[in-house]
Amino acid sequence: MSATAESLAEIPYVTRQDNAGVTTLTLNRPQQYNALSQAMLSALQHELDQISTDKSVKVLVLASEGKAFCAGHDLKEMRSNRNEAFCHTLFEQCSHVMLSLARLPQPVIAKIQGIATAAGCQLVAACDLAVAADNAKFATSGINFGLFCSTPAVALSRNVGRKQAMELLLTGEFIDANTALQYGLLNRVVSVDELEQTVKYFTHSILSKSPVAVATGKRMFYKQLEMDLESAYHYASQMMASNMMSADTGEGLDAFAEKRSPVWKGC
Repeated sequence: MSATAESLAEIPYVTRQDNAGVTTLTLNRPQQYNALSQAMLSALQHELDQISTDKSVKVLVLASEGKAFCAGHDLKEMRSNRNEAFCHTLFEQCSHVMLSLARLPQPVIAKIQGIATAAGCQLVAACDLAVAADNAKFATSGINFGLFCSTPAVALSRNVGRKQAMELLLTGEFIDANTALQYGLLNRVVSVDELEQTVKYFTHSILSKSPVAVATGKRMFYKQLEMDLESAYHYASQMMASNMMSADTGEGLDAFAEKRSPVWKGC
């Protein structure tokens, strides 16, 4: 192994920073445009598994180093291992990461600059909230290489309208951040200088809420989406009744009546 390769091997694929209830995971392969290689996916999965049981983490921010948020899968790795068993394992591994984001009790905010293509666009769609700098661009570009972005389509079609999703998937063309906002892929588009502060706006807002209500709400939201209307209302009624019994709800109602800020107990 060359000295350069050895140095690169020592750099973590994903870095973690914890700050007063907010954890930031940063994709850390800027020279590879933070491509989702097997190693990158494994590193990200490891961090998500740790966070899922860490009660000190209230909000997760998913960020990246360099000019790109994430350029999707590592095409060189895929081309070098072009057999169905490898590809199936890779896409299943990626799908597990996306499912883990949805199943985390903590809300996940994507902080995006530069391009987010294919599985990188999927990663944005898999997060609960997404804030992008106005230089961000999005595409599901697999179709340009003869590969329909089937797994990105799962997350994309649950964020944007069908016509918009199919346009992205069939053309492989880039859309800018403001178009992505109109489509429903993003919550906010801001200047690069405002990106950090806008993400903090969301983290501070979520931190001020009951962690019980937040975790209950995230779990309920994604589960009811897959139900028919009657079943969704039945499930939501059960969840609200259970939520009403929490100590946090009692504290919230008392605080409202007493015109003071609530002190959440987290139970």
